[in-house]
Amino acid sequence: MKLSYNWLKDYLESDLTPQQIADAMTSIGIEVDGVEEQEEIPGGLAGVVVAEVLECEAHPDSDHLHITKVNDGTGEPLTVVCGAPNVAAGQKVLFARIGAVLPGDFKIKKSKIRGVESFGMICAEDELGIGNDHAGIKVLPADAPVGTPAKEYLHLKTEAVIEYEITANRVDAASHIGVARDLYAWMTLNNIPCSFKYPSVDAWKPGEGKGIPVEVRDATASPRYCGITIKGVKVGPSPEWLQKKLLSIGLRPIDNVVDVSNFVLFELGQPLHTFDADKISGGKVIVRRAAEGEKITTLDEVERKLSAEDIVIANADGPMCIAGVFGGIDSGVKSDTVNVFIESAYFDPGSIRKTSKRHTLQTDASFRYERGADPGINEYAAKRAALLIQEVAGGEIVGGIEEFYPTKIEKKIIDLDYDRIERFIGKKIGHDTIERILTALTYEFVEKREGGAKVAAPSYMIDVTRECDVIEEILRIYGYNNIDLPQHMKMSVNATPSPEPEAIRNGISNFLAANGFVEIMNNSLTKGAYYKGLTTYPEEKSVMIVNPLSSDLNVMRQTLIFSGLEVVAYNLNRQISSMKLFEYGSVYSRNPEMDGKTLASYEEHPAFSMFVTGTPEKSWNSQPGKSSFFELKGYVDLLLRRFGANLYQMEATVAPADIFSEGAAYALPGQHLPLAVLGTVAPTIAKKFGIRQPVFAAEINWNTLFQLVKRDKVAFKEMPKFPEVRRDFALLLDESVSYADLYKSSFKAGKKLLKQVTLFDVYRGDKIPAGKKQYALGFVLQDLERTLTDEDVERIMKKLLSTFQNEYGATLR
Repeated sequence: MKLSYNWLKDYLESDLTPQQIADAMTSIGIEVDGVEEQEEIPGGLAGVVVAEVLECEAHPDSDHLHITKVNDGTGEPLTVVCGAPNVAAGQKVLFARIGAVLPGDFKIKKSKIRGVESFGMICAEDELGIGNDHAGIKVLPADAPVGTPAKEYLHLKTEAVIEYEITANRVDAASHIGVARDLYAWMTLNNIPCSFKYPSVDAWKPGEGKGIPVEVRDATASPRYCGITIKGVKVGPSPEWLQKKLLSIGLRPIDNVVDVSNFVLFELGQPLHTFDADKISGGKVIVRRAAEGEKITTLDEVERKLSAEDIVIANADGPMCIAGVFGGIDSGVKSDTVNVFIESAYFDPGSIRKTSKRHTLQTDASFRYERGADPGINEYAAKRAALLIQEVAGGEIVGGIEEFYPTKIEKKIIDLDYDRIERFIGKKIGHDTIERILTALTYEFVEKREGGAKVAAPSYMIDVTRECDVIEEILRIYGYNNIDLPQHMKMSVNATPSPEPEAIRNGISNFLAANGFVEIMNNSLTKGAYYKGLTTYPEEKSVMIVNPLSSDLNVMRQTLIFSGLEVVAYNLNRQISSMKLFEYGSVYSRNPEMDGKTLASYEEHPAFSMFVTGTPEKSWNSQPGKSSFFELKGYVDLLLRRFGANLYQMEATVAPADIFSEGAAYALPGQHLPLAVLGTVAPTIAKKFGIRQPVFAAEINWNTLFQLVKRDKVAFKEMPKFPEVRRDFALLLDESVSYADLYKSSFKAGKKLLKQVTLFDVYRGDKIPAGKKQYALGFVLQDLERTLTDEDVERIMKKLLSTFQNEYGATLR
């Protein structure tokens, strides 16, 4: 947001510099981004000076150009070709030297005009941006001192603009008056000379006749609504003072009536809307909820379909604008408008926020309304706007203020205990200091007593409802930096759990990064449409967002896989086809059988996801292979082995078919706790993201993985002294037999002597019967106490073959 220093001084008179004001704003909780010096004319007319025309002759090759000699105060007269009809010797003029940049980014260069070199330009008013006259050059009084910079001679002002941010609860600081009010409280506390005043509306008085009446059909939507009718206005450009005020904070002037409503918005913080009164059919302004599907064309020329939750300002024929958000194209003030209706209202913040998000319309008005405008300022703001419109556009007020305010919005009454406040602050700042601060912030003392008081919070402080809120306001003005640090600090030391979850998580991240994976981070909010038609992650288990920013961010994610696929698609669209990605984050689900009103209805747990896709770039010394499911499975297996776990010791089932075209799901044996699911992403899922190449994905449940980590006990033992023995089997097996089954059975049969089992070949094809496959298994045998003999090895291999034959019907090839 922008704050004009000169504009601020209309309400807060002080001798503080713009930087001192900015520092004070930061100390009272209004974060300042910076102070920018803005020239009244961009560039400040640097390089333009007062000069004297010494000579003036007609150009020999032109009937309208003149060759002049100009003294710019540097010594040697300069030759300048000038086309102005009023140029003459002896004149004092404004002269742009070579290198000067005039408004419109027009740079003065040395040039040759009709064979004569010209070393600058004698300027007209419009060329300098100080007027609109282009009939001739600007002629100055004879006593204008030669060489004086134009900025100094014309008394051009420099405007200091402060850029700042506000938190969601400080909408009261979204105006010049709001900031001035806070600064006044801070200055008075610190005994800095200053004065603060609101603009006077004493000149306002009702006119003859009766203004356009107001009918509010939903008091919860608009608890207060004020309107003033003005007839006989003349719409046109705003006066210079008003345009400069708006331009200083980056607003483009439109016309005098609209500019007044914008001016009051940034002066007081109260959004206003001005209607063409002649467009209000039926002679009445109606505030109501929209009919479902009702349409309106807004100022941006977009036709919008309204919801039954939207608030509209309507006439007898239909909506004129979306209340508190955006105006309609047909009812606004135009160049031929003669009669206007000024709206100053308080709308329900929740309704405005929902409407703003629903229609993706973020305006200056909705920004303030959805955070909570001041319900106590509506009448004052309407009078202020009416008087300003009369000042800049003429017209007469018709009748009085048409107001709907059936139930007054009472100020919050808060009981204060000064001693408790000081204990909370941690310093005895004095009861009188507390009262001075609250008085300066316009708190009303309802009741005073020894050591405390009852106060009414100002209506502009929408979030102040309790004593702790008042303490926050006191501390802002008193200054957090003025609170001394205690000499003794108490703290509790919590024992670090072992193993430490954060250290394990970082270890996993480092392991994956060392293996070429890149960490990604995604929003926990995602698109609800991803879950339609799924059984693994059904739509009814999605945690819905009550007031989503958009339909693309309307649910909490049930899995990390979809957000990872978004990243894959994003990179594929930018010609990055080979990726290895991982993410750590939380996933969320809802129990559809519960009411959703308690935390018990929801489940959240952290997870790791991994993605592999594409073929790495070729190298001169190696031929990379394509990514595959088994590559991803190998990384998952390696990860588990780091913590003493083995993927083949887990309960394995087929991965869910609605997410994966092939793959496996693993759970802890006995406990059946889901550990990991991995596989090839189903083409139907990949197609939703515009992905055409195979993507291999895995998701690991962090809570289950951490259970394995806690079980892992690191033990050290002596290196084996006796050699290993390696043997192979080629087995013909049914398709239904898995490697995991053979792996488990091998270790049961081999007991202590079998150290390793590997599957190094799978064959289907020629001479292999239908429904069969060939597995080539490698076995590593070792005895830690002696060297194995051929008889020992033969005995174990026979036992393994017998186990495979009896349990799986295997045939040795």
